[in-house]
Amino acid sequence: QVQLVESGGGLVQAGGSLRLSCAASGRTFSSYVMGWFRQAPGKEREFVSAIRWSGGSTYYAASVKGRFTISRDNAKNTVYLQMNSLKPEDTAVYYCASGSGIYYLERSYYYWGQGTQVTVSS
Repeated sequence: QVQLVESGGGLVQAGGSLRLSCAASGRTFSSYVMGWFRQAPGKEREFVSAIRWSGGSTYYAASVKGRFTISRDNAKNTVYLQMNSLKPEDTAVYYCASGSGIYYLERSYYYWGQGTQVTVSS
């Protein structure tokens, strides 16, 4: 089992920044990739970004590339999502997930956090 706890969400004005954190505990060695997904009201959950524990390769959705940065601290088993130049359309519940396989597919992820709300006002 892997437990994931997100933090760092909140309310911010358009153009502002937030940093999300995802602390992993438990059988973290079973995870090869950590991902961030988001779900806006009335919409399906979508891929945002992912990073591989080994090697640190990073991946981004086109909608956030250049504005969001994912990083990891292996010693702390923590993944971060730095979100800059936030837009109202970034408003969503953001979920951290752990798994392996194709990084942008939800089915690649075995464990999910509880989610953290990000609200961007215009």
